[in-house]
Amino acid sequence: MSLAEKRQTLIDDLMSLPDAEERFMYLLARAKKWPTMDAGLKTDGRLLPGCVSRLWFYPEFRDGRCWFQMDAEALISKGIAAVVCGFYQGEAPADILATEPDFLAEAGLTQVLSANRSNALSNLRKRIRAYAESCAADEVTETPSSA
Repeated sequence: MSLAEKRQTLIDDLMSLPDAEERFMYLLARAKKWPTMDAGLKTDGRLLPGCVSRLWFYPEFRDGRCWFQMDAEALISKGIAAVVCGFYQGEAPADILATEPDFLAEAGLTQVLSANRSNALSNLRKRIRAYAESCAADEVTETPSSA
């Protein structure tokens, strides 16, 4: 599924929910479905700054695609991260860099988040973007030597 298709699916899912409480329930469900991160990966160096509760983030680059593991102490934070990480999961760095997670605002999700959770969301997006940039740079520098 392309990022455009993922985006539209998420907007449709979130817009079908009648109110903020239902959207929070959606986030809780996403959090519960997201795989638990291996305890060995939950290090201080992998904590996302700006979160009230601890949120760990571990990106990987395999086969030209970005993959994300994450976990959080708070289910709402984990749910938000699951939506964002799930959106970008398995995508090429260039596609990640070309696509902002504007669907969250369009679907009315960012308006119901506290300032701290909005800050955490912004920090997660910055971290994903920075990782995609580093992967894209590595791809560019590796291409000539592999030719």
